[in-house]
Amino acid sequence: FSRGRGRVLSVTGLTETVNEVSKLSSEIGMNHDYMEEKVLPPSKVKETIHNAFWDRLKEQLSATPPDFSCVLELLKEIKICKCKILLSLLLPRQNCLRIEIEETLDMDLLKEEAEHGALKYVLNMMALLCVPVRDEAVQKLENITDPVWLLRGIFQVLGLMKMDMVNYTIQSLQPHLQEHSIQYEWAKFQELLNKQPSLLNHTTKWLTQAAADLTTSPPTCPDTSDSSSVAGPSPNEAAKNPEPLSPTMVLSQGFLNLLLWDPENEEFPETLLMDRTRLQELESQLHQLTIMASVLLVASSFSGSILFGSPQFVDKLKRITKSLLEDFHSRPEEAILSVSEQVSQEIHQSLKNMGLAALSSDNATSLMGQLQNIAKKENCVLSVIGNQWIHLFLKCCLVLGVQRSLLDLPGGLTLIEAELAELGQKFINLTHQNQEVFGPYYTEILKTRISPAQALETKVESV
Repeated sequence: FSRGRGRVLSVTGLTETVNEVSKLSSEIGMNHDYMEEKVLPPSKVKETIHNAFWDRLKEQLSATPPDFSCVLELLKEIKICKCKILLSLLLPRQNCLRIEIEETLDMDLLKEEAEHGALKYVLNMMALLCVPVRDEAVQKLENITDPVWLLRGIFQVLGLMKMDMVNYTIQSLQPHLQEHSIQYEWAKFQELLNKQPSLLNHTTKWLTQAAADLTTSPPTCPDTSDSSSVAGPSPNEAAKNPEPLSPTMVLSQGFLNLLLWDPENEEFPETLLMDRTRLQELESQLHQLTIMASVLLVASSFSGSILFGSPQFVDKLKRITKSLLEDFHSRPEEAILSVSEQVSQEIHQSLKNMGLAALSSDNATSLMGQLQNIAKKENCVLSVIGNQWIHLFLKCCLVLGVQRSLLDLPGGLTLIEAELAELGQKFINLTHQNQEVFGPYYTEILKTRISPAQALETKVESV
């Protein structure tokens, strides 16, 4: 498609344009737990201004006689602005409540009941409209006698209720937003493809490489069409008796390859340009989990099952490791040194607190050394956990789903089961969304361009 007259938009331009229009709908579509954040704390300047306002209001109400002019203005604000929030919390069919709110909060009534009458009505209406999680907050407001603090509380809770309604609306619209995102991305990509037929060259190379990887190294996770055995044939057997490659497994391998993509390689699949940032985030999370699992595995081999039988102790080590790994990419050796020192110290202190024998000097030195070696790419523990165990888990997630894949976790991954489940679900959501948009292109490539002699299935199923 074109931007301006007669100028064809590049792939980069396509990505920027589609990102601007469908970033939010795509995020909501892939993240089924997507929620808008709660109201953020005010900035220092804003907080200072707000406190000054409420202090001034308190002075007016404490005067003799009380000055209600500022209160009336604030109640008018509730009438004009916050009433709109109350109205926005209503469903379309709640016409009677809508009329009642509009009639009750009139300025004459506010003048007559400046202190509590109108506020009592607002509280009653909030209690009626709020979600159950806000019941306690509204009930606390009913116990506040200071009008200043009551008004502040009303404004705060109304803001939270508004956010609740936003999240409810997002969840209700999620299927429609996802469908819109899919249709929009496909239509724009197809327009560009019509003008640039070579646009799928990198995508074809990506899938070709995935098929080649499967040919030389058969899958160890069962396909959806055959879940009777987890183990695949040996390389020799596969060479003697080649079987048709499953499109599902080819795509699964392709998506896994993207988690190891060389950032210097510019031949990134065109169909995944919009998802490149998300894939990089998943890659970072994968790397962090690999190191975390490696640290826990090494540490457990020195401290035994007593310490690691405590969920609290394991969670503490995970928090320490995650916090200290934030700067791993920029300074890996320093980060892992900090991890090794802190983990060793926690093990020593925990053994001491439980009245158990502390690590010997040799064992403590060996523990520190093995933990520091995790930073090296050739480390065997890191390689087995990352390149084998976690990658196999993710491959199985795409074929079998997260819950079934969790059933066969190696012992070294059970301590990070919750984190793996989160990673696996994000990976599934991303690949599923991408296939919903570009599935027809993948089907055509797999069917006609890569290896038609192997009789690939005619339709790519969602992984």
